[in-house]
Amino acid sequence: MSSDTPLGIPGYVHVYSGKVRDLYAPVDPATVEARADQLLLVASDRISAFDFILEPPIPDKGAVLTQMSLWWFDQLADLVPNHVVSTDVPQEVAGRAVLVRRLDMVPVECVARAYLTGGGLKEYAATRTVSGVELPEGLVDGSRLPAPVFTPSTKAPLGEHDQPMTYAEVEAEVGPELARTLADLTTAILRRGNEIAAERGILLADTKVEFGLDGDGAVILADELLTPDSSRFWPADEWEPGHPQPSFDKQYVRDWLESPDSGWDRTGDTPPPALPDEVVAQTRARYVEAYERITGQTFSA
Repeated sequence: MSSDTPLGIPGYVHVYSGKVRDLYAPVDPATVEARADQLLLVASDRISAFDFILEPPIPDKGAVLTQMSLWWFDQLADLVPNHVVSTDVPQEVAGRAVLVRRLDMVPVECVARAYLTGGGLKEYAATRTVSGVELPEGLVDGSRLPAPVFTPSTKAPLGEHDQPMTYAEVEAEVGPELARTLADLTTAILRRGNEIAAERGILLADTKVEFGLDGDGAVILADELLTPDSSRFWPADEWEPGHPQPSFDKQYVRDWLESPDSGWDRTGDTPPPALPDEVVAQTRARYVEAYERITGQTFSA
């Protein structure tokens, strides 16, 4: 399903489509109007990288993301409340959708890092900081950080790039009290995720989470949680700082796009090429393996 062709789901009206997810509002049978308190969150099979939606989609990806998020929501339920209302959803989107609370979303991408890689590594190489946080000297690609670090970024519109934010900028955006809560919860989620993943032989390098506020101003965990789209998962027995790590996430796609095989110039004006069949198949396999290794369950679409 592409971002500009929403599904026709009886009893729901299309509200919004992002890079990966589509939102629908349930229609109140009494008033025949969209409800203001709930949304149907549908995870598509679309995959994005470097702020582009790529073609073709990855089969079963939406189901993996949804089922993995639900598993993690259960594991972290004592840490922070989440937005899930029900998994009883229309048959058209069964397995890849969830009915959720409608929230006032916090305008900050909440990122935490336990290891240095990716965009954080590039920023560190230039400034020895990540999102304004000073880090020790001598770190390399894959280095474990002394403690999880909150490294937020902006929420850029579709097609634009998220930009790193300092903690002071987050405070200016949402206020000191909420900024502290966001930082504490994001790093706590990464710590808990790593504790659980470690038992499965997985390192959780970093993650991005999203929060919203309910009508009482309470902070609620939303969107997805600790999935291969929002996090980097590395096999613990292959961890070796000093170079990129093998991964169970969409880093595989990013690596292909930046390789000579793709023929794509990331700094140019042209969109990325279509993903080859082999890259699509390998990406699906990595997503499914991440789900099965971490949850201990066999994936079923």
